[in-house]
Amino acid sequence: MSSVSTFDIENYLKERRALIDRSLDRYLKESKERPKTIHKAMRYGLFSGGKRLRPILTLAAGELFGGRQKALLPFACALEMIHVYSLIHDDLPALDDDDLRRGEPANHKMFGEGIALLAGDALLTEAFHLMSRPQVARLLEPGAILELIHEISRAAGVGGMVGGQAVDLEAEGREVDVATIEYIHVLKTGALILASVRIGATIAGAAPKEMRQVTRYARLLGLAFQIADDIMDMADHAGGDGKGGKKATYPAVVGIAAAKSRARELLSQCLKEIEVFGKKADPLRGIARIIVERAL
Repeated sequence: MSSVSTFDIENYLKERRALIDRSLDRYLKESKERPKTIHKAMRYGLFSGGKRLRPILTLAAGELFGGRQKALLPFACALEMIHVYSLIHDDLPALDDDDLRRGEPANHKMFGEGIALLAGDALLTEAFHLMSRPQVARLLEPGAILELIHEISRAAGVGGMVGGQAVDLEAEGREVDVATIEYIHVLKTGALILASVRIGATIAGAAPKEMRQVTRYARLLGLAFQIADDIMDMADHAGGDGKGGKKATYPAVVGIAAAKSRARELLSQCLKEIEVFGKKADPLRGIARIIVERAL
């Protein structure tokens, strides 16, 4: 793993975030500015300081196999739109009931519940509008675009993120086991992370064996990401208002020490899956380390 120490992951993430931000800004400007309020709410959600993890994973996986940024960017940005829609809806009173997002007022606190709901709906719909644009059809074969949209829609829907959110909602305030927690995490968080990596690799033409390797990397990463988030959330809520106790989380079931141990184990397995790619996989390797080690 010596290559990690010589690779500037922080600069890589900064450059890719800037690229994603410019692309999202351009895509939104190309759509009509009316009605103004919904556009303001969409932009407020999209440009609220997100890490851009999912689109960066798409770029990193695509770059690993020689993919062109021009072909990768529409799908990377669509995945971020889907992610942000889920955050806007998660914060609503009917779901997680959070007043703040990254230290700033949640979308529904700024624009009201109705507009926030519609802003999420709009971002989800615009994601598919973006992926199906004629400009994208000039970069990729129509059959390939259909395959990519099919995979993303599954990851975002009842077989992925939405299904995981539903199980998570039903588990609130109830005793659940580790298997249920991991099931929730694999769907709610892991499915979109898995899709992000696979979309990049697919666009770049990864071979079947290579696809299997990055798929295993992404599955492990998705679970490790949410366990790390759970650990950090529990630390944030310690001695606070107790809200963190309502959610079904990994450390709430097994304890902080065991959760950290599981996160380390997943990170180790995750990194092993991409060893074969050598230095070319440094971005994916660095992303995995940053995601998990923030909580350890």
